[in-house]
This record gives sequence, C-alpha cells and structure tokens, in this order.
Amino acid sequence: MKQTLQQHITTALQQLLDNGEFQFELPSEVSVERTRDKSHGDYATNVALVLNKQAQCAPRALAEKIVDALPESALISKCEIAGPGFINFTLSEDSKLAVIGSVLQAGEKYGHSNIGNGKKIQIEFVSANPTGPLHVGHGRGAAYGATVANLMAASGFDVQSEYYVNDAGRQMDILATSIWLRYLDLCGLEIKFPSNGYQGDYVWDIAATLHRDNRDNFAHPLDAILLDIPADEPDGGDKEIHIDALIVRAKGLLGDHYRTIFDAGLNTILSDIRTDLESFGVKFDRWYSERSLVESGAVEIATETLQNAGHVYKKSGALWFRSSDFGDEKDRVVYRDNGMHTYFASDIAYHMEKFERGFEQVVDVWGADHHGYVPRVKAAIQALGQNPDQFEALLVQFAILYRGGERVQMSTRSGSFVTLRELREEVGTDAARFFYVMRKCEQHMDFDLDLAKSQSNDNPVYYIQYAHARVCSVLQQLSDKALSFDQTNGLDNLNLLVEPQEQALVTTLAKFPEQVQSAALNREPHALAHYLRDLANELHSYYNAHHFIVDDGNLRNARLALAIAVRQVIYNGLGLLGVSAPERMDREAE
Repeated sequence: MKQTLQQHITTALQQLLDNGEFQFELPSEVSVERTRDKSHGDYATNVALVLNKQAQCAPRALAEKIVDALPESALISKCEIAGPGFINFTLSEDSKLAVIGSVLQAGEKYGHSNIGNGKKIQIEFVSANPTGPLHVGHGRGAAYGATVANLMAASGFDVQSEYYVNDAGRQMDILATSIWLRYLDLCGLEIKFPSNGYQGDYVWDIAATLHRDNRDNFAHPLDAILLDIPADEPDGGDKEIHIDALIVRAKGLLGDHYRTIFDAGLNTILSDIRTDLESFGVKFDRWYSERSLVESGAVEIATETLQNAGHVYKKSGALWFRSSDFGDEKDRVVYRDNGMHTYFASDIAYHMEKFERGFEQVVDVWGADHHGYVPRVKAAIQALGQNPDQFEALLVQFAILYRGGERVQMSTRSGSFVTLRELREEVGTDAARFFYVMRKCEQHMDFDLDLAKSQSNDNPVYYIQYAHARVCSVLQQLSDKALSFDQTNGLDNLNLLVEPQEQALVTTLAKFPEQVQSAALNREPHALAHYLRDLANELHSYYNAHHFIVDDGNLRNARLALAIAVRQVIYNGLGLLGVSAPERMDREAE
C-alpha cells in the first residue's frame, strides 16, 4: 500500500511538471509514512514541504495542487491537507481488507520485496577464533548476523554470509602449544601449565586423541622443553613472555610435527563450531581461511599497494600505515620489526579482497569491544581507493546470563563459561534465537534463562508460537466438525469483519512488509520481534473475544481467512528470525 501511494504521488508530481505548472527535481523516493494518530488518516506524506522551495510555492498551496493531480483510486476514501502542508490519506475499507487476500496469495513470500534491487552485500559474522567452543557471547552475534542476512535477502539484496576463520596468528599458536603441553602430561611429563594457556576440558580431549593416535612420538625431554624459558606469572615473570617462549620452543622441537598438532586443534574446534552453528540454524555461504590469505601473498600485496600509494612508512624497523591521515586516532603497525605481519595487516588484505569479489556493501558484525577497530579499517579501505561508506561495522554487546535471579559467571580462558551448545540444550534453539534479537544489538542484554524456558504469556517466543498453534488448533476443530474452509467465500465476505479486534489485525497485517523492509535497511531485527509480539497479542485477544467456527458460513469463512493470514505472517516472521512455528504446543499460555 505504501508503494502504491508513492506511485500515485509520483504520478501527480510528474503531471504538474508536464503541465509546466512548476519546476522541481522529481524525488527518487517520495516519503510516505503511517500516521501515529488515526484521526489524521492512515498514511501521510511531507512531499509538499520538501519541494516547496524548488517549486517556489507555499507548501499548502503546492499540496492542494498535488492532491488535485492525484489519479483516481478506489484505494483512497479521503485525502486531506493538514498543518503546514502535510497530505493525509485515509484508505477505503475494501483496500484495507484486501491485505488478507494478498497474504493468502503470496504465502511464504508475503513481506518479501525487491527494494534491494539485487545489490551485492556481504555479511561477515561470528568469525570467532577457533581456539575453543562457541560461548553465549558468540551466540548473540550469530543470531543477529543470520537474521540481518535473512531480512536483507527477503528485501531483494543479493546476500552472501561469511565466516572468517582466524586460523593464523598468536592465539592459534597458544592453542597448539596448550594442546602439546597437555599431550606431554599424558606422556608422563609433568610441566606446570602456563597461566596464559587455554585450560578448558576440550584441550584435554584434543590432546588425548592426539596421544592415542601418535603415542609418545611428539614428546621431548623436560630439559630440552624448559631450558631458559622465562618465568610465568605469578612466579615473578610475565605470562605473555612465558607463553611466547613456549610457542617458539614447541615450533623448534617439533618441526613439521608442530603443524600436525596445530591442525588437530584447528580442525577439531572448527568442526565443533560448524556443528554448533548449524544446530543453531546458522549456515554460512562461505568459510574464509585467514591462513589461505597469508599463504597466497595477499597480505604482502595489500601492504605493497598501500606503500606504493605513499600510505606506509618505516619506523624503528616496523612498517606503519598512516591511518591517522584518514581519521584514525593514530598510525598502525602492519609489519613488526621481526618481519611478522599484524592481525590488522591480514584484515586490510581481507577487506581489499572482499571488494575485489564485487561486493557493493560489506557488513561486519563484531563484538562491542571492537569499537576502536572500526576507524582503522575504514581508513585502510579509503586508502585502498574504496568508498569507506561501503563498509559497515555492526557492534553487538555481550549477553549476560541470569539463572534464578543470579548472574552466571564466565571466563573464556579459564574454561569456565557457558557454551552455545549448553544454552541450546537448556532453553532450546527457538528461545535462544528469539531472545538474542529482542534488543538492539548495541544495547546490553540480560538473558533470563528461567523466562526463556517458561511456557507462559511472559515468555515472548512461546506467546508468539502459541498464536500460530492456536490457529492450527482452530482448523483442526473445523475438520473434527466435518467442516471445511472455503477461501473464495471467505474473501468475498471480508466486509463482515467489523469487530474492533478484526480491524486491528487487518491493520497490523498490512504493516508486515514495511516492517521487514525497515528492519532490513536499519539492521534492526528487534523491531520485527516486537511486531510479532504485538500481532500475537491481537490474535489472542481476538480468539478470547470471538468464536471463529460460527454457524454463519460466510462469517465463518471470513474469520478463518483472517486467522489463516495471521498464522502465515507469524510463520513468515518467525522464519526470518530463525525460529520455528509449531502447529501444536504442550499447553496453553493463558
């Protein structure tokens, strides 16, 4: 309906231009919004206020000309000018009710649009280091990123989702060394485990598999392992220097076998991550290896490109990118004085490669702790000759779990954390996916585990799913009574839907396509979650106030048409959020 009104207004503006009454630039998109006050009609446009200066005409006078030039339409029952020059549209009852037929005809495609016009978008999210299982913090980024991708695909964008595998760099070396040290323990060598190593049980599991397959083949004498290794914390040493020394020693003693241990950790954990995400309803179009980026020489090429453009200089043996020239607070190291590239250098090459693949917009979903990283990435993109506005970083706050009113404590390095798998097993995938997107991504989130598991009206996902199941139950009751739904008859008698609850549902159904577009363009899945809660509430109110299976066949079919349309929209909306729409629930939420 919104697009139809936009087309009518554009037609009127074009007529005014063709008649030579005014001179102005035809807007690429006319603003049409729903009114907040129903006394002002259903929709309103401020186009006369936008164009009055160009047209050299008072806004109200221009609005009158636009209204006079509007094409005849059975969709509009009244058109009024309000305030300084707003044009308010009141829709005809038939046009409002027509949304029911639109929903039933479009089915699962209702709410989809082509507003994205096939624009190529890449969305990268999760991208957690494969150094341990995914935890509940990663879960929020996964749910958010997947839902944004769904929304944008439904809005006509050509979307590719991607997981960037950080399979190169120091954290992976710490993991490999941690596994080796646990392996040595299984070989009977007692070595104090470093305070900065990965201590989770999963490290022991990988080490046990490594030992079972290779026995003591990767073991070395204690003296050779610990010779001249700097002290650890809290033994008067530095934990970072200590772990780095152990990494160097592991690589030196193991030689080619180091890659065997490294890959054992990487492949085991990455496989675990894939399984977790797929069970969470999150599938990626591509898994991109950082190691492949390094081995292909892409990092060196990106650095040379910046250097040739005069954006890289040498200082104290290191190579620095002049990111401060592009709005960053200071310059950044891309190659250290030891010749090793930084993580940032890999990121520069990765984003350069993204644009080389032809993406017109690149969207990265990061944890909120990466907010300081945004300016330097934008700086690199600009320095490489790309428009920095084509890069977008969406920052997701951490989720804090509560059980029984008490905060659940977590620490990733110590291995004391709640994994995404444990969360799914406790509350279910549906509740986890929905709760994760209930708030804006940049807002802190308190995840109430007890509420997520409850079967009550207070649990929003249960409440919405139950609305869907309720309609299914009504249709089962219809069948039990040896009756059937006549859709044609129902659509022919929509004028019988005169109850306030019916009118409210019709209005809300019509908002769904606009809601999907808005949530996609603004990257705000929470808006869709709240919309579905409102729709479910209206369905429950309707169910409690009126019977659907009444004796009057015309009224019965009209009400069933409305109820089935509501069910379809709930199904479509939950699907975009990655949540199922069950046909039966364990018990009613009354």
